Amino acid sequence: MEKVDGRLVRGDQTRRAVLRRAVDIASVDGLEGLSIGRLASELGISKSGLFAHFGSKEELQLATIRAARRIYADAVVTPAYEVEPGLGRLFALSESWLEYSRSRVFPGGCFFQKVSHEYAARGGAVQEALAGAHQEWMGLIENVVREAVERGEVDVDPAQLAFDLNAYYEAANLASILHNDEAPYEQARQSIRARLESARVGKSR
Repeated sequence: MEKVDGRLVRGDQTRRAVLRRAVDIASVDGLEGLSIGRLASELGISKSGLFAHFGSKEELQLATIRAARRIYADAVVTPAYEVEPGLGRLFALSESWLEYSRSRVFPGGCFFQKVSHEYAARGGAVQEALAGAHQEWMGLIENVVREAVERGEVDVDPAQLAFDLNAYYEAANLASILHNDEAPYEQARQSIRARLESARVGKSR
């Protein structure tokens, strides 16, 4: 059996710990709130050790976005894809998103809503990474809608419905954080239900 290098294992554990803390900080303070010095201080790690992992603030930010995407996929996408394709999966995707925000998987609510507003008008690698993540997410919603269309369950433009649903998600997230109130999630559920019912084939039944 090949011997595992303990230094590599410890290095990987350190990197995961740093990125877990980084995504939490960024969800509250934004990606500009991240610094190698701050993370080193909070986690009791040397700054030189963190530089060995990331090298620059931009690389730390990009690694943080990648880590957040994995956490997001586990919390939102995986549960929905355990449901059969169609309208049921579409409802499940909406429910898992609202629960992701409500349960504060990231303490600042939706990580991507926070940092995308922060970087939307900027150029550079970080903005491009966030734009790519948003495009991928919207494409995923559209695909789930398209599955329901192909099964004859809804009659709707997938891109438009994806836009509408995402708007409900983000509105609930922002209102809940701003007012420290969970009521917006139920309001969003009612809006989502009404929107999906309006698109459902044979809704008169």
